[in-house]
Amino acid sequence: MKLKKLRNKIDLADKEIIKLVNKRAQLTLDIAKIKHSKKLPIYAPSRESEIYRKLVKINKGPLDTPALKAIYREIMSSAINLEKDISIAYLGPEVTFTHMATVSKFGSSVRLISCKSITDVFREVEKSRCDYGVVPIENSSEGAVNHTLDMFTNSDLQICSEIYLEVSHNLLGKTTNLKNIKRVYSKQEALGQCRMWLEANMPHAVLRETVSTAEAAAIASKSKDSACIASLLAKEKYGLKLIAKSIEDYQENITRFLVISERAADRTGKDKTSLMFSLKDKVGALHDVLIPFKKNSINLTKIESRPSKKKAWKYYFFVDLEGHLSDKKISRTLKELSKSCAYLKILGSYPQDK
Repeated sequence: MKLKKLRNKIDLADKEIIKLVNKRAQLTLDIAKIKHSKKLPIYAPSRESEIYRKLVKINKGPLDTPALKAIYREIMSSAINLEKDISIAYLGPEVTFTHMATVSKFGSSVRLISCKSITDVFREVEKSRCDYGVVPIENSSEGAVNHTLDMFTNSDLQICSEIYLEVSHNLLGKTTNLKNIKRVYSKQEALGQCRMWLEANMPHAVLRETVSTAEAAAIASKSKDSACIASLLAKEKYGLKLIAKSIEDYQENITRFLVISERAADRTGKDKTSLMFSLKDKVGALHDVLIPFKKNSINLTKIESRPSKKKAWKYYFFVDLEGHLSDKKISRTLKELSKSCAYLKILGSYPQDK
């Protein structure tokens, strides 16, 4: 009887939840009309960040923060879909880590478009065939994704959000006997992140690079003497066995992704700004460029250099800093910075994911 009473209470709670979720959805539709009349974007990273912060603050449990965010991610995903049929381009195919990062950000209600390359993701957004794009930018153990950095040199797209995804690599195959595996397939970055484990446990195996971890899983599914490094989602999709779990060399293996669009995000108070610049050809040029950051107490969270590909020994520097472009000290710093740079480009201001 006690169990039945508790279940009845759950049924009543579910009725209230459905009523409130639909009330929220109706409010979303009302907001959509205002956004449409003012030509505002449907997806607002700053508002998303604000909602998550408020939820974490008022949550008293027993649901923990990740569980609560997962629930609201889907609520907000369905709300976005009610407002507009938006499409998200991502570096595919399905069950890759970029696909997982995209779902973790936008949920399952929006339309996801798989692209074969990072270039294709940029092009889909630039041509307005997709509203947003998701691309990898760096990994905590392997460093920057150079192709993404290079794309920003010629693209006018803005960074409007970022995603951090904990990456766990798994060895999958048709057999669980390591001795019978002659080849291991995976994306270059995944092989690099599991290098020590592979050398220690499978020195006999030949490592083969693929375009994606999903392609590696597809290849491994067709051969009994091959294995792949991929996600557990790939295991389910391609009917593979789990040979070894979490084989990455470093426990804290995190990949950062960027959401790109035609416009940056509004200020939240906890933001990040990305920019790129090139130096003037003179002694102490890099020192001069860094002075405005020091002078205005701006914290740099990343600095990366890439060849310009336009002139030998000329480099672009990519910088992430704390703060929003609309902050007075950030705008003042960038104004001072421009005097010391041969070229300066703002790539976007957006809410910090961490």
